[in-house]
Amino acid sequence: MDLETLLFSQGFGSRRQCRGMIAEGRLSIGGEARTDPHADIPLTPPPEFDVDGARWMYREKAYIALNKPAGYECSRDPQHHLSVFHLLPPQLAERGVQSVGRLDQDTTGLLLLSDDGAFVHTYTSPKKKVPKVYLATVRHPLDDAQLAKLRDGVLLHGESKPSAALAAERRDDHSLELTVLEGKYHQVKRMVAAAGNRVEKLHRERMGGYALPDSLAEGAWRWLDEADLAALREK
Repeated sequence: MDLETLLFSQGFGSRRQCRGMIAEGRLSIGGEARTDPHADIPLTPPPEFDVDGARWMYREKAYIALNKPAGYECSRDPQHHLSVFHLLPPQLAERGVQSVGRLDQDTTGLLLLSDDGAFVHTYTSPKKKVPKVYLATVRHPLDDAQLAKLRDGVLLHGESKPSAALAAERRDDHSLELTVLEGKYHQVKRMVAAAGNRVEKLHRERMGGYALPDSLAEGAWRWLDEADLAALREK
């Protein structure tokens, strides 16, 4: 792959902009400035390169985990709050990264993003039955009847079939761990309301077998490696 295409594929702008960056000496590989946009570079192993002093690695597809804070919308065109894309380098938005499903603006925790359409479909399609684990802080003390309703299924407004949790466990009197397979609009909040309680805070901890790392600070993001992707596929 030539250097112009390398930068273009990684979201550094149009081809013309990438040529200009290289000509200006802003790209370096192994500490050496590279100024020929047509020079080739092997992709095996994936090359590391520096742009304006920042280190990058070539990735054919982007797979990202974000620890979403409250007050951000999962949209490129947010209506009332900042977009989660404000938390990412502009190169990721430029290459077409999108959120894998959505979290409400006041919901925190694990949000996946990718520019791989097949990956996005796998983790958003109800047919794929990917479990999602949430921690809900609720207004009223939990009781066994509420948990049983969530496991057995509750009928949500406007729907003809009950929605049931794969698992519903009490962590303490006001904390509920809920596992669902679907990703319906406000699903967890609506299910808890239908069971006779109210969600005050909601945090997504896990998708598939991948848990939000304790080391990932709120508002921070990280690349997913092969081990992370393998964990995601575990159910």
